[in-house]
Amino acid sequence: MKQLFQGIANVTSFVIIAYTSYLLILLSLPYVHFIRDIEFLETKQLIYHIKIWRYSFYTHVFFSPIVIISGLFQFNRWIIAHRPKFHRILGYIYISTVLLISAPSALVMAFYANGGRIAQISFVTLTLCWILCTWIALRKAKKGDYTSHVKWTLRSYALTLSAVTLRFYAYLFDVFNVNIPPRETYILVSYLSWIPNLILVQLLIRCKYVEYLLKARTKT
Repeated sequence: MKQLFQGIANVTSFVIIAYTSYLLILLSLPYVHFIRDIEFLETKQLIYHIKIWRYSFYTHVFFSPIVIISGLFQFNRWIIAHRPKFHRILGYIYISTVLLISAPSALVMAFYANGGRIAQISFVTLTLCWILCTWIALRKAKKGDYTSHVKWTLRSYALTLSAVTLRFYAYLFDVFNVNIPPRETYILVSYLSWIPNLILVQLLIRCKYVEYLLKARTKT
């Protein structure tokens, strides 16, 4: 019964993350045309001329789908069990893209985040934690400590999904017409986007989710 519940939870979370990631990719499409005053960029007109920010923004946006999709399939039990080489390839794509492209560009953007210094501290902290978790996950894999590797990869991916949860909370605030000024709302959302994610992952680890994933690997 426990294994059945874990299986259902695994499939459900996979579908939810896949769908929300698809929506995030759709949100990235308008930026393909490099128009400076659409969507999120409307709030960045005062800094759009700064090249390092602008290059970082487009780099982060266009590489986000690679990070989200490659990371998502890291937790597919069938791939772990039957396509270990494919699992490793996706893992290297995920880790290298995060450490070399997505996280550095996110760090630049964090220093210019909306909401002022408090929100900027949140996004800088998020990005540094993202880099640290991803780097530790890589080191654990190289040492053959796969249990720790999965735990740190889960933490890394939870931070990756902050892009999704940020928009989710912003949507909820809008739908329920929460009476908070825009600046304070963005500050609150900047922390909600990643701290609950890490708490949820820690609960999954406590519930033996890592062992559930690795059990597929030991059966091959």
